[in-house]
Amino acid sequence: MSEVIMYCTRFCPYCISADRLLTRKGVEIRKIAVDHDRQLWREMEQRSGRQTVPQIFIGDYHVGGYDDLAALERDGELDPLLEPLLDETRNN
Repeated sequence: MSEVIMYCTRFCPYCISADRLLTRKGVEIRKIAVDHDRQLWREMEQRSGRQTVPQIFIGDYHVGGYDDLAALERDGELDPLLEPLLDETRNN
């Protein structure tokens, strides 16, 4: 089963914006809070190649941060990435 994973911190405004955008789309997000866990932060860095939050994955696809997510939305490319997840949710 594919899922949306977001490495985040609790008070990051970009994390909050990404959460709102994805929630409006109707997908569930598995949030991994890295603000007080150095091991999870290293996992995020290793998996994404980046040192900033949020880092968002849709299935195996690394979206990047909030600006990348917003660009996908603006360009009409986010819904096709999310559609398989929404189909799984509807069918369960």
